[in-house]
Amino acid sequence: MGKPRCLVIGSQFSGTFCARELKTKFYVTVVDAKEYFEYTPGVLRAFVKPAHLDSLTFTLQPVLERKMGVKYIWGEVKELNGEKKFATIKPIFINHLEEIGFDYCIICSGCNFGPFKPMGESLWFPTVHEDGRAVSDWKHIDERFIEGRRRHVLEEYHKLSDLNTKKSTVLVVGAGFIGVEWATELEHYFPDLKLTIIDFLPRCLGPLPDSAAQYCSEYMTACGIKEFYNCKYDPKSSDFWKTIELPNGADETYVCIGVKASNYFMPKCTLSDKGPGGGGWIHFNKHLQVTKKPSEGGGVWADGTIFAVGDCNYGCIGEPPNWEMPPVPKISYPGEEQAYHACLNVMKLAANQKNLVATWWPWGAGMFSTSLGPHDACFVMGANHNKNSGYMVNWWVPAALQKEIIETSKVNECKDGWIGILIWHFVHHTPINLWGRGPWFV
Repeated sequence: MGKPRCLVIGSQFSGTFCARELKTKFYVTVVDAKEYFEYTPGVLRAFVKPAHLDSLTFTLQPVLERKMGVKYIWGEVKELNGEKKFATIKPIFINHLEEIGFDYCIICSGCNFGPFKPMGESLWFPTVHEDGRAVSDWKHIDERFIEGRRRHVLEEYHKLSDLNTKKSTVLVVGAGFIGVEWATELEHYFPDLKLTIIDFLPRCLGPLPDSAAQYCSEYMTACGIKEFYNCKYDPKSSDFWKTIELPNGADETYVCIGVKASNYFMPKCTLSDKGPGGGGWIHFNKHLQVTKKPSEGGGVWADGTIFAVGDCNYGCIGEPPNWEMPPVPKISYPGEEQAYHACLNVMKLAANQKNLVATWWPWGAGMFSTSLGPHDACFVMGANHNKNSGYMVNWWVPAALQKEIIETSKVNECKDGWIGILIWHFVHHTPINLWGRGPWFV
């Protein structure tokens, strides 16, 4: 009897992790609508320094097929059939749909970042889905190709250069870690821009500790970035613009708030009716198996053979205040942690074992590294779902260097490089948990 088949949807952090983890015991097929990996946490730098994109990206086919030895399909998943266990896929260079069968499936499809756009479009993640490209603000660029992504980065860079030459006003909406990073990157590389950042919360960095918020705020003040808090974004209101001292509006606005689901291929019975960006997130249980929504009975979907990990899932289990698992931040670390748990459970199911691993709120979900330009940063760890939790344990140049090391080594690991694997393997494979909500032994 041959090895079982596992389909992995998505090839960012958690997708490449699953492929590496399962390749020896399963016939693994990875499907992605784009031809390249992109290190999303570092992509802000690429728009102000385009040469940086090369260090954040690599084409998937040589890595997945030649180095890892798994199958890679460049195409978009249009439908996932849990009952018959096949995915309907539209390959990049074929006009008709194809079906790919599987025994197990791990969904690592991530999410989008533009809650005000119909399909969640933003600069921070390439527009690669067919329906998204149809309503895109940049239809002339095909970001399924790495060259298309590069052209988009260059186009935005030249737009910023022109704004800088004109000493234009730029508004950044949202002072979370993305908004703060974007504002400070713009200030460093385009110093003639007149920058303003706003947020509806009382300070920057939302739920993170006061020490980190104060550090970032002091940096922005010193750089001349105007800050306005307890301020709701209302571009149609003249009072709003007067409040933030831009009576004539801004020459350019960047929205850096919120996320939006992109699980277009999933049946409605598995998707949430509420949640960030209007809902559409995949329901799951403590074993990371996809479930039906509560109004559909909440039972396990597809015999428990399909798992949802990372940014694509609902992010929490239960209801407040009695969480079974409180909301998990949509960042890379918990996505990889959940990918590891899902891989363990896929292997257990394939071996006819019933004692599946229960996931948990990982301690690494409380780590946030916020850049303040290329030479400054702050690093928070120990944060959890409670507001203002965690500790700022590193800052200034050492924190900036730390973030550079994380970026370089993580890209190398996802590229299946031995240096990155040596650095990061035991982060998720350690059998003992000293922090977080997980069991002592895995």
